[in-house]
Amino acid sequence: QVHLEESGGGLVQVGGSLRLSCKVSGGTFATYGMGWFRQAPGKEREFVAVISWSGNSIYYTDSVKGRFTISRENAKNTMYLKMDSLKPEDTAVYYCAASRENSGSWDRESFYDYWGQGTQATVSS
Repeated sequence: QVHLEESGGGLVQVGGSLRLSCKVSGGTFATYGMGWFRQAPGKEREFVAVISWSGNSIYYTDSVKGRFTISRENAKNTMYLKMDSLKPEDTAVYYCAASRENSGSWDRESFYDYWGQGTQATVSS
């Protein structure tokens, strides 16, 4: 059974940074497309970023471009999201997700087969 576990969330001030991690166990991490989503209070879950199995293809939602960096270490079965220049509107529960596909509608929840439980990131002003 594939298990995803996020970590690294917390409370940070505006302009600060956080690095989220997503550890995958029980599957073949190196073959998965991996994504980050977030859900702010009272809002629907939204796509943040995706990285292909090789790391050669990366996409971000417009609101985080230039501030967030997605990466992965296949040898450690781990994906990361470095979040810089954080804003209050980045406050959300952040979820990692894994897909057995590496092409398709990577910005949609239905593209992904496995999900973590989420980690809270709060940006205070």
